[in-house]
Amino acid sequence: MMRNWSWLLISVAGIAAAEPPPRVELVFTLTRNGSVMAEVTEQLQYAGGNYQLTETWKGKGFYALLGSARRVSQGSIENGELRPREFFDERSGRDTARAWFDWKAQTLTMQYKGNKAAEPLPGNAQDRLSFLFALSLVPGKSDTVTYTIADGKGLSRHLYKLSGPERIRVPAGEFTAIKASRQGEDRETAELWLAAEHNYIPVRLLAVEKDGTRYEQNATRISP
Repeated sequence: MMRNWSWLLISVAGIAAAEPPPRVELVFTLTRNGSVMAEVTEQLQYAGGNYQLTETWKGKGFYALLGSARRVSQGSIENGELRPREFFDERSGRDTARAWFDWKAQTLTMQYKGNKAAEPLPGNAQDRLSFLFALSLVPGKSDTVTYTIADGKGLSRHLYKLSGPERIRVPAGEFTAIKASRQGEDRETAELWLAAEHNYIPVRLLAVEKDGTRYEQNATRISP
């Protein structure tokens, strides 16, 4: 489960407005069964219709020995829709996974461990960072959404159901939130809370694996 969700939550303040802000940063604490694993930083940069999302994480305690991780998604916003163009996932001690989205040719190319292959671009395609950015556009438009998500290694289908609003509190503050719950995962759960006061920024993530392992990620700082 956690490999599918990653360590990320993406800052998307302002995306519901005509133009996203030129730069926004969120900081999160990631825990595993209540023990702190990492500090996660998410950044959005936007200019001229193009965005770049960057995720980095710094392990804490024992998890600091695992090295570093960085993910980047680049693309554009066209007619109110998010269109990723390129994605990569690099981690210490592992090959970098990459994905390229060609919307004109309608092809998706992925590369991992020297294997590179192209296939037809699936409907509502996103990458591991961009799908959360796209998710912030859903409240007020629909109560369900489906994405086909590429991570450079393969594809997975994600169906989310939205509910709420409800009040939640995280270290970054108290917010009115819409909850997005992933559907169809046997004995695994994943829930994401989107803060209405900040244009549906994801501010909390809870993922519980089949064996009961609990991962939680809460926003500690939102800037500006």
